[in-house]
Amino acid sequence: MKNQYEERIRQVIAYIEKHSSQPLRLEQLAEVAHFSKYHFTRIFTAVTGMTPMAFVIRKRVERAMMLLSRTNQTILEIAGHCGFESVSALGVHFKRHYGCSPGSIRSRKRNLSNIPAVFSNSQAEPSPLTDYNRAGSNPLLRRAWDTMVELRDIAEVEVAYIRHIGSYLKTYNAWDKLNRWAAKQGLHPENQQFIGISLDDGELTEEPLCRYDACVTLPAGFDREAHREEVGFKTLAGGLYAVYSYYDTVDRFVLAYDSMFSVWLPRSGYEADDRPCLEYCLNDPAQDPEGRCKVDLYVPIRQNAQRAENGV
Repeated sequence: MKNQYEERIRQVIAYIEKHSSQPLRLEQLAEVAHFSKYHFTRIFTAVTGMTPMAFVIRKRVERAMMLLSRTNQTILEIAGHCGFESVSALGVHFKRHYGCSPGSIRSRKRNLSNIPAVFSNSQAEPSPLTDYNRAGSNPLLRRAWDTMVELRDIAEVEVAYIRHIGSYLKTYNAWDKLNRWAAKQGLHPENQQFIGISLDDGELTEEPLCRYDACVTLPAGFDREAHREEVGFKTLAGGLYAVYSYYDTVDRFVLAYDSMFSVWLPRSGYEADDRPCLEYCLNDPAQDPEGRCKVDLYVPIRQNAQRAENGV
């Protein structure tokens, strides 16, 4: 399945390169790759090392560099041809990528030898799929992941939740509130499950705007109406999940996501489904001797379309 994932990412890259001067939306790129739009950014980032929109901007500034160096088009014309809304937008991204302004490149056009070698760094960079291919072809790594990931089919569950908006490293505020409320209702880890849901991709959404739900499962017949002013309620979808057990510090938990989407998922024969990942919290990091969190990360999956067609 690794080659199929690779090919789908290459299709997106080719599409971006061909249409970089046009407005591009994440949903549009996800459709090109036939990936779940909910998880597309995470998959693309895991494979290429950058978000889809960062990749789009990179291709646009690289094309701007070529046009500045090889044509007589004005900077305004180049900005439009490369998909930037204005000269100032081109200038911001160009300087961030190359360390100088478009105007400085144009002024040096007749003496290209004066352009520092760093300006052509994109040509010297390896393919964004290089590391991905290396990881996917390592048999020891494959076997190790096969023993670390378990497939589970779970039923939908009803939960109460408290939403946190901000850094994922500060979700303890929501957990403190939820734990106090749950304790009053007699909902304890011994009889209920506590689940975290990261609703936004930190690579795509600014940290202050990231949403996270701290959830606790509810027993049958729980009276929701009496508590609607204190907590929210919703149903978490059941279905097939790939489960990875994590035990380390909270700040490193993002690596569990990265590994699952970049190493395990592409060669698993499955695709990420349009459901959020679930983080089953199995301990209180504050009570752990080393301050570590113990979490079962549930990645929603469905059978790969080609695999299904072949009856595998």
